[in-house]
Amino acid sequence: MGSHNEKSHLPPPLDLSRWSRLPAVLMIAGGVAALVGAGVSPKEFGLSWLLSFLFYLSLALGALFLVMVHHLTDAGWSVGIRRFCEHLASLLFPWLALLFVPVLLLAPQIYHWLTLPPTDELIRARWPVFTRAGFAVVSGLFFAVWWLLSSRLRYWSLRQDVTGDALCTHRMRFHSGWGIVAYAATLTGASVLWMQSVQYQFFSAIYGVYFFSGCAWIALATVYVIAVLLQRQRILAGLLKENYFYFIGVLFFAFTIFSAYNEFAQYFVVWNANMPEETFWYLIRENRSWWCLSLILIFGKFFLPFFVMLPVKVKTSLKVMVPVCLWAWLMQFADLAYNVLPAMPQYHFPLASLWIPFACLAFMGGFLSWVFLRQFRSHPPYPQKDPRLLEAMGISLPEEENPPATAPIHGGRS
Repeated sequence: MGSHNEKSHLPPPLDLSRWSRLPAVLMIAGGVAALVGAGVSPKEFGLSWLLSFLFYLSLALGALFLVMVHHLTDAGWSVGIRRFCEHLASLLFPWLALLFVPVLLLAPQIYHWLTLPPTDELIRARWPVFTRAGFAVVSGLFFAVWWLLSSRLRYWSLRQDVTGDALCTHRMRFHSGWGIVAYAATLTGASVLWMQSVQYQFFSAIYGVYFFSGCAWIALATVYVIAVLLQRQRILAGLLKENYFYFIGVLFFAFTIFSAYNEFAQYFVVWNANMPEETFWYLIRENRSWWCLSLILIFGKFFLPFFVMLPVKVKTSLKVMVPVCLWAWLMQFADLAYNVLPAMPQYHFPLASLWIPFACLAFMGGFLSWVFLRQFRSHPPYPQKDPRLLEAMGISLPEEENPPATAPIHGGRS
């Protein structure tokens, strides 16, 4: 009865039929524009493609983190969002791996160190990774780990829908256990090799944590928007309660603070150390239009969402939170651009060149959203036999139906 009342209080479902062709439109329009950009300026196209790739990579890695945290904490409330988080994480392989191929092909255009002789001490110290072959092998290793982790978690999750066996739960916990360690190592390595090394002279001890906080931040924003749509369309209306949006909002708020802390900590340490081989990175970003982008990130990525989400009730206000989440996508893209695009000499982010990174972003977005929707439609929208499903739905079993105290708790740690 409670579920029926909640559904009746929801606004009518949206007519999404007019949006069904949007992924194809984005792929075609973005692909054509990106090809034109590749012909106009190969180096600028290479950095723009890398930037767009890192944006979607951060989303998929953030979703993978949320899936592992769900299993490691044995959480009940996050059952409803687990399945589409698994679909987002499964974009890592083979789809994002395919989108990484142009980065490999254009690597000499993107990474200056591939065109330099190995006389530079910084390049020699990073041999053999800082070679064409080493770059490809290490990158392949990152994707192999992410494929193994995301595919195993998704496999056992889908098998649980069929069998309901406790073995599935234990396997997902096992893979999350070793996976969280491998995840931290590979995410850090990928952020340094693919993003930080566009200006290889710069180094930071917390660059991996900095990138991770952005991954979790953008993933939580995306999960919030998807959850709102699925509830509105009555796909998960009986499962997604108000507390879901509160918990996601609290985590989103927490990572807003955590991300800002990491970015400030990196700046504070580098600036106070006052070492020219580190401070040059920020000196570049304090000139021309990059200074404007720096201020936009300070106020747009931290102060604006922080003060908007500070009241408790706001976290469950969909009219407020959905625009904040959409704003977070723009801020995440701007933050990654702040890291990647200044590697281009004399590049000051003129409006005349903005169409190249946005063309790449549109093409990848259309392609990956098409893959995600196909996967979502091919499987049940939520775990059918998860041991925490009733808890997630807010249904309590009668006392006589509860297992005896001596038996393993269904869904708990036995």
